[in-house]
Amino acid sequence: MKTRMMLALAVLALAALLTAGCGKQAVVNVYNWGDYMDPAVLEAFEKETKIKVIYDVYSTNEELLAKLKAGGTNYDVVIPSTNMLEVFLAQDLISELDLGKIPNFKNLDPQFTDLVSDPGNKYSVPYFWGTIGILYNAKTIGSDIDSWRAMFDPKYSGKIIMFDSVRDTIGVTLKMLGYSLNSTDPEQLAEVERLLIEQKELIHSYTVDAYEDPLLAGDAWLSMAWSGDAFKVIAENPDFKYVIPKEGTNVWVDSMAIPKSAKNKDAAYKFIDFILKPEIGAQLAQYLGYSTPNKEAQALLPEGVRDNPVIYPTGNVFEMNDVQVDIKEATELYDRIWTEIKSN
Repeated sequence: MKTRMMLALAVLALAALLTAGCGKQAVVNVYNWGDYMDPAVLEAFEKETKIKVIYDVYSTNEELLAKLKAGGTNYDVVIPSTNMLEVFLAQDLISELDLGKIPNFKNLDPQFTDLVSDPGNKYSVPYFWGTIGILYNAKTIGSDIDSWRAMFDPKYSGKIIMFDSVRDTIGVTLKMLGYSLNSTDPEQLAEVERLLIEQKELIHSYTVDAYEDPLLAGDAWLSMAWSGDAFKVIAENPDFKYVIPKEGTNVWVDSMAIPKSAKNKDAAYKFIDFILKPEIGAQLAQYLGYSTPNKEAQALLPEGVRDNPVIYPTGNVFEMNDVQVDIKEATELYDRIWTEIKSN
Protein backbone atom coordinates (compact mmCIF):
# COMPACT_ATOMS: atom_id res chain seq x y z
CA MET A 1 0.00 0.00 0.00
CA LYS A 2 2.77 2.40 0.98
CA THR A 3 4.68 1.55 -2.20
CA ARG A 4 1.61 2.15 -4.39
CA MET A 5 0.99 5.50 -2.65
CA MET A 6 4.58 6.64 -3.23
CA LEU A 7 4.35 5.57 -6.89
CA ALA A 8 1.10 7.52 -7.33
CA LEU A 9 2.63 10.64 -5.77
CA ALA A 10 5.66 10.32 -8.05
CA VAL A 11 3.42 10.06 -11.12
CA LEU A 12 1.44 13.12 -10.00
CA ALA A 13 4.64 15.08 -9.41
CA LEU A 14 5.95 14.15 -12.85
CA ALA A 15 2.64 15.14 -14.45
CA ALA A 16 2.77 18.49 -12.64
CA LEU A 17 6.29 19.12 -13.94
CA LEU A 18 5.28 18.21 -17.47
CA THR A 19 2.23 20.46 -17.27
CA ALA A 20 4.33 23.34 -15.97
CA GLY A 21 6.85 22.82 -18.73
CA CYS A 22 4.12 22.82 -21.38
CA GLY A 23 2.58 25.93 -19.88
CA LYS A 24 5.78 27.96 -20.07
CA GLN A 25 5.57 29.91 -23.34
CA ALA A 26 8.70 30.45 -25.42
CA VAL A 27 9.69 34.10 -25.80
CA VAL A 28 11.97 36.27 -27.93
CA ASN A 29 13.16 39.66 -26.68
CA VAL A 30 13.54 42.14 -29.55
CA TYR A 31 15.26 45.52 -29.16
CA ASN A 32 14.71 47.79 -32.17
CA TRP A 33 14.65 51.44 -33.24
CA GLY A 34 11.45 53.32 -32.46
CA ASP A 35 8.78 53.27 -35.19
CA TYR A 36 10.67 50.55 -37.05
CA MET A 37 8.27 47.62 -36.89
CA ASP A 38 4.71 46.84 -37.97
CA PRO A 39 2.84 45.57 -34.88
CA ALA A 40 0.83 43.28 -37.18
CA VAL A 41 4.06 41.48 -38.11
CA LEU A 42 4.74 40.73 -34.45
CA GLU A 43 1.21 39.39 -34.06
CA ALA A 44 1.63 37.20 -37.13
CA PHE A 45 4.91 35.82 -35.78
CA GLU A 46 3.33 34.97 -32.42
CA LYS A 47 0.36 33.30 -34.12
CA GLU A 48 2.53 31.19 -36.43
CA THR A 49 5.28 30.18 -34.00
CA LYS A 50 3.51 30.41 -30.63
CA ILE A 51 6.57 32.39 -29.46
CA LYS A 52 5.74 35.53 -27.48
CA VAL A 53 7.55 38.71 -28.56
CA ILE A 54 8.74 41.05 -25.82
CA TYR A 55 9.46 44.24 -27.74
CA ASP A 56 11.47 47.28 -26.63
CA VAL A 57 12.79 50.32 -28.50
CA TYR A 58 15.78 52.66 -28.47
CA SER A 59 16.50 55.97 -30.20
CA THR A 60 20.24 55.84 -30.93
CA ASN A 61 22.95 53.28 -31.62
CA GLU A 62 24.76 54.59 -28.54
CA GLU A 63 21.77 53.77 -26.35
CA LEU A 64 21.77 50.23 -27.70
CA LEU A 65 25.51 49.89 -27.09
CA ALA A 66 25.20 51.15 -23.52
CA LYS A 67 22.46 48.62 -22.75
CA LEU A 68 24.47 45.68 -24.09
CA LYS A 69 27.68 46.76 -22.34
CA ALA A 70 25.91 47.27 -19.02
CA GLY A 71 24.75 43.64 -19.02
CA GLY A 72 21.71 42.45 -17.16
CA THR A 73 19.66 42.57 -20.37
CA ASN A 74 18.18 39.55 -22.12
CA TYR A 75 17.73 40.86 -25.64
CA ASP A 76 17.71 38.11 -28.24
CA VAL A 77 17.58 40.22 -31.42
CA VAL A 78 19.02 43.71 -31.87
CA ILE A 79 19.17 45.88 -35.01
CA PRO A 80 22.28 48.10 -35.11
CA SER A 81 23.47 50.24 -38.00
CA THR A 82 26.52 49.21 -40.02
CA ASN A 83 29.13 51.27 -38.19
CA MET A 84 27.84 50.28 -34.74
CA LEU A 85 27.90 46.61 -35.69
CA GLU A 86 31.67 46.92 -36.05
CA VAL A 87 31.87 48.37 -32.53
CA PHE A 88 29.83 45.48 -31.18
CA LEU A 89 32.13 42.98 -32.88
CA ALA A 90 35.25 44.70 -31.54
CA GLN A 91 33.79 44.49 -28.03
CA ASP A 92 32.70 40.85 -28.45
CA LEU A 93 29.01 41.59 -27.87
CA ILE A 94 27.52 39.72 -30.85
CA SER A 95 27.16 35.98 -31.49
CA GLU A 96 28.34 34.32 -34.68
CA LEU A 97 25.37 33.19 -36.76
CA ASP A 98 24.50 29.79 -38.15
CA LEU A 99 23.01 30.79 -41.51
CA GLY A 100 21.75 27.22 -41.89
CA LYS A 101 19.09 28.21 -39.33
CA ILE A 102 18.01 31.14 -41.52
CA PRO A 103 16.87 29.49 -44.77
CA ASN A 104 15.16 32.67 -45.96
CA PHE A 105 18.56 34.35 -46.12
CA LYS A 106 18.49 33.25 -49.78
CA ASN A 107 15.84 35.90 -50.46
CA LEU A 108 18.27 38.78 -49.88
CA ASP A 109 19.67 40.88 -52.71
CA PRO A 110 23.43 40.03 -52.91
CA GLN A 111 24.10 43.78 -53.19
CA PHE A 112 23.31 44.05 -49.47
CA THR A 113 25.11 40.96 -48.19
CA ASP A 114 28.81 40.44 -47.58
CA LEU A 115 29.31 44.11 -46.70
CA VAL A 116 32.64 45.46 -45.48
CA SER A 117 31.25 45.68 -41.96
CA ASP A 118 30.53 41.92 -41.84
CA PRO A 119 32.16 39.84 -44.60
CA GLY A 120 30.26 36.63 -45.18
CA ASN A 121 27.43 37.76 -42.89
CA LYS A 122 28.94 35.86 -40.01
CA TYR A 123 27.22 38.09 -37.47
CA SER A 124 24.38 40.00 -39.11
CA VAL A 125 21.46 39.83 -41.54
CA PRO A 126 20.21 42.96 -43.38
CA TYR A 127 16.86 44.33 -42.17
CA PHE A 128 16.31 47.59 -44.09
CA TRP A 129 18.41 50.10 -45.98
CA GLY A 130 18.19 53.56 -47.46
CA THR A 131 20.07 56.66 -48.48
CA ILE A 132 20.50 60.22 -47.27
CA GLY A 133 19.86 62.90 -49.85
CA ILE A 134 18.30 66.30 -50.37
CA LEU A 135 14.51 66.68 -50.23
CA TYR A 136 13.48 70.01 -51.77
CA ASN A 137 10.49 71.95 -53.01
CA ALA A 138 11.22 72.07 -56.74
CA LYS A 139 8.26 74.37 -57.44
CA THR A 140 9.42 76.97 -54.93
CA ILE A 141 13.09 76.75 -55.86
CA GLY A 142 12.30 76.70 -59.56
CA SER A 143 15.17 74.49 -60.66
CA ASP A 144 16.64 71.04 -60.10
CA ILE A 145 19.28 70.44 -57.45
CA ASP A 146 22.05 67.90 -57.96
CA SER A 147 24.81 68.80 -55.46
CA TRP A 148 25.38 69.06 -51.72
CA ARG A 149 26.65 72.58 -52.48
CA ALA A 150 23.02 73.71 -52.65
CA MET A 151 22.94 73.30 -48.87
CA PHE A 152 25.63 75.96 -48.62
CA ASP A 153 24.12 78.40 -51.13
CA PRO A 154 23.33 81.85 -49.62
CA LYS A 155 20.27 82.25 -51.87
CA TYR A 156 18.51 79.65 -49.69
CA SER A 157 19.42 81.41 -46.45
CA GLY A 158 17.05 80.52 -43.62
CA LYS A 159 15.43 77.76 -45.65
CA ILE A 160 17.97 74.94 -45.17
CA ILE A 161 17.62 72.08 -42.69
CA MET A 162 20.63 69.95 -41.76
CA PHE A 163 20.73 66.79 -39.68
CA ASP A 164 21.58 67.14 -36.01
CA SER A 165 23.91 64.18 -36.44
CA VAL A 166 27.69 64.12 -36.14
CA ARG A 167 28.48 61.37 -38.64
CA ASP A 168 25.78 62.19 -41.18
CA THR A 169 26.32 65.94 -41.47
CA ILE A 170 30.11 65.77 -41.38
CA GLY A 171 29.95 62.78 -43.72
CA VAL A 172 27.96 64.44 -46.53
CA THR A 173 30.16 67.52 -46.30
CA LEU A 174 33.21 65.31 -46.74
CA LYS A 175 31.54 63.77 -49.81
CA MET A 176 30.82 67.24 -51.19
CA LEU A 177 34.53 68.02 -50.99
CA GLY A 178 35.44 64.78 -52.76
CA TYR A 179 36.64 62.94 -49.66
CA SER A 180 35.62 59.67 -48.08
CA LEU A 181 32.51 59.67 -45.91
CA ASN A 182 34.69 57.97 -43.28
CA SER A 183 37.73 60.25 -43.50
CA THR A 184 39.82 60.63 -40.35
CA ASP A 185 42.29 63.05 -41.96
CA PRO A 186 42.62 66.09 -39.61
CA GLU A 187 43.14 68.54 -42.47
CA GLN A 188 40.07 67.34 -44.35
CA LEU A 189 38.00 67.46 -41.18
CA ALA A 190 39.26 70.98 -40.40
CA GLU A 191 38.01 72.05 -43.83
CA VAL A 192 34.62 70.52 -43.07
CA GLU A 193 34.49 72.26 -39.69
CA ARG A 194 35.15 75.66 -41.29
CA LEU A 195 32.45 75.16 -43.92
CA LEU A 196 29.80 73.98 -41.47
CA ILE A 197 30.49 76.89 -39.11
CA GLU A 198 30.14 79.31 -42.04
CA GLN A 199 26.94 77.55 -43.10
CA LYS A 200 25.24 78.09 -39.73
CA GLU A 201 23.96 81.55 -40.63
CA LEU A 202 22.04 79.96 -43.53
CA ILE A 203 20.38 77.26 -41.43
CA HIS A 204 16.70 77.12 -40.61
CA SER A 205 17.29 74.33 -38.06
CA TYR A 206 19.18 71.18 -37.15
CA THR A 207 17.07 68.07 -36.66
CA VAL A 208 17.00 64.35 -37.40
CA ASP A 209 13.32 63.51 -37.71
CA ALA A 210 11.38 66.80 -37.53
CA TYR A 211 12.02 68.26 -40.98
CA GLU A 212 8.85 67.13 -42.77
CA ASP A 213 6.48 69.68 -41.19
CA PRO A 214 8.65 72.77 -41.89
CA LEU A 215 9.10 71.64 -45.49
CA LEU A 216 5.40 70.99 -46.07
CA ALA A 217 4.49 74.29 -44.37
CA GLY A 218 6.92 76.22 -46.57
CA ASP A 219 9.05 77.40 -43.66
CA ALA A 220 12.01 75.52 -45.18
CA TRP A 221 12.69 74.70 -48.82
CA LEU A 222 15.33 72.00 -48.70
CA SER A 223 16.60 69.51 -46.16
CA MET A 224 18.85 66.57 -45.64
CA ALA A 225 16.43 63.65 -45.60
CA TRP A 226 16.11 59.91 -45.22
CA SER A 227 14.91 58.32 -48.45
CA GLY A 228 11.91 56.70 -46.73
CA ASP A 229 10.74 60.04 -45.35
CA ALA A 230 11.24 61.65 -48.76
CA PHE A 231 9.05 58.98 -50.35
CA LYS A 232 6.21 59.81 -47.95
CA VAL A 233 6.55 63.60 -48.34
CA ILE A 234 6.51 63.38 -52.15
CA ALA A 235 3.39 61.18 -51.97
CA GLU A 236 1.74 63.95 -49.93
CA ASN A 237 3.03 66.84 -52.06
CA PRO A 238 4.36 66.14 -55.58
CA ASP A 239 6.04 69.57 -55.67
CA PHE A 240 8.90 67.96 -53.75
CA LYS A 241 11.81 66.07 -55.26
CA TYR A 242 14.51 63.89 -53.71
CA VAL A 243 18.02 63.63 -55.06
CA ILE A 244 21.13 61.68 -54.18
CA PRO A 245 23.74 64.37 -54.92
CA LYS A 246 26.28 63.73 -57.64
CA GLU A 247 29.14 63.71 -55.12
CA GLY A 248 27.62 60.66 -53.43
CA THR A 249 26.18 59.99 -50.01
CA ASN A 250 25.75 57.51 -47.18
CA VAL A 251 23.99 54.22 -47.92
CA TRP A 252 22.88 52.97 -44.53
CA VAL A 253 22.05 49.37 -43.76
CA ASP A 254 20.47 48.28 -40.48
CA SER A 255 20.95 44.60 -39.68
CA MET A 256 19.55 42.00 -37.31
CA ALA A 257 22.01 40.39 -34.91
CA ILE A 258 21.95 38.11 -31.87
CA PRO A 259 23.78 39.37 -28.77
CA LYS A 260 26.09 36.99 -26.91
CA SER A 261 23.91 37.57 -23.84
CA ALA A 262 20.80 36.23 -25.64
CA LYS A 263 18.90 33.59 -23.64
CA ASN A 264 16.54 32.46 -26.42
CA LYS A 265 18.74 31.93 -29.46
CA ASP A 266 16.49 29.36 -31.13
CA ALA A 267 13.60 31.80 -30.93
CA ALA A 268 15.88 34.56 -32.24
CA TYR A 269 16.71 32.50 -35.34
CA LYS A 270 13.02 31.87 -35.94
CA PHE A 271 12.26 35.58 -35.63
CA ILE A 272 15.01 36.60 -38.08
CA ASP A 273 13.95 33.95 -40.58
CA PHE A 274 10.31 35.06 -40.28
CA ILE A 275 11.27 38.68 -41.07
CA LEU A 276 13.01 37.42 -44.24
CA LYS A 277 9.87 35.79 -45.62
CA PRO A 278 8.96 37.59 -48.88
CA GLU A 279 5.41 38.43 -47.82
CA ILE A 280 6.56 39.68 -44.42
CA GLY A 281 9.36 41.75 -45.95
CA ALA A 282 6.86 43.32 -48.36
CA GLN A 283 4.43 44.06 -45.54
CA LEU A 284 7.17 45.76 -43.52
CA ALA A 285 8.39 47.75 -46.52
CA GLN A 286 4.86 49.04 -47.14
CA TYR A 287 4.44 49.95 -43.47
CA LEU A 288 7.82 51.61 -42.95
CA GLY A 289 8.38 53.26 -46.32
CA TYR A 290 12.05 52.28 -46.35
CA SER A 291 13.89 49.99 -48.76
CA THR A 292 13.85 46.26 -48.22
CA PRO A 293 17.05 44.33 -49.02
CA ASN A 294 14.82 41.32 -49.70
CA LYS A 295 14.62 40.99 -53.50
CA GLU A 296 11.71 38.55 -53.27
CA ALA A 297 9.82 40.99 -51.04
CA GLN A 298 10.49 43.90 -53.38
CA ALA A 299 8.94 41.92 -56.24
CA LEU A 300 5.69 41.72 -54.24
CA LEU A 301 5.42 45.50 -53.77
CA PRO A 302 2.92 47.48 -55.87
CA GLU A 303 4.08 49.01 -59.12
CA GLY A 304 5.09 52.59 -58.39
CA VAL A 305 6.72 51.48 -55.15
CA ARG A 306 9.01 48.63 -56.17
CA ASP A 307 10.35 50.71 -59.10
CA ASN A 308 10.33 54.13 -57.41
CA PRO A 309 13.84 55.63 -57.74
CA VAL A 310 13.53 57.51 -54.44
CA ILE A 311 13.64 54.30 -52.42
CA TYR A 312 14.97 51.88 -55.04
CA PRO A 313 17.57 53.74 -57.12
CA THR A 314 18.71 51.83 -60.17
CA GLY A 315 22.15 50.30 -60.60
CA ASN A 316 24.78 49.68 -57.97
CA VAL A 317 23.90 51.93 -55.02
CA PHE A 318 27.44 51.59 -53.65
CA GLU A 319 29.17 52.81 -56.82
CA MET A 320 29.46 56.48 -55.78
CA ASN A 321 28.31 56.09 -52.21
CA ASP A 322 29.83 54.90 -48.94
CA VAL A 323 28.71 52.85 -45.96
CA GLN A 324 29.61 54.30 -42.59
CA VAL A 325 32.30 52.33 -40.79
CA ASP A 326 33.66 52.54 -37.27
CA ILE A 327 36.13 55.46 -37.15
CA LYS A 328 37.54 54.21 -33.85
CA GLU A 329 39.82 56.76 -32.14
CA ALA A 330 38.74 59.50 -34.56
CA THR A 331 35.32 59.52 -32.87
CA GLU A 332 36.76 61.91 -30.29
CA LEU A 333 37.92 64.27 -33.06
CA TYR A 334 34.49 64.17 -34.72
CA ASP A 335 32.79 64.93 -31.40
CA ARG A 336 35.11 67.88 -30.76
CA ILE A 337 34.46 69.28 -34.24
CA TRP A 338 30.70 68.87 -33.83
CA THR A 339 30.82 70.69 -30.48
CA GLU A 340 32.68 73.57 -32.14
CA ILE A 341 30.17 73.71 -34.98
CA LYS A 342 27.13 73.76 -32.70
CA SER A 343 28.61 76.27 -30.22
CA ASN A 344 29.89 78.86 -32.72
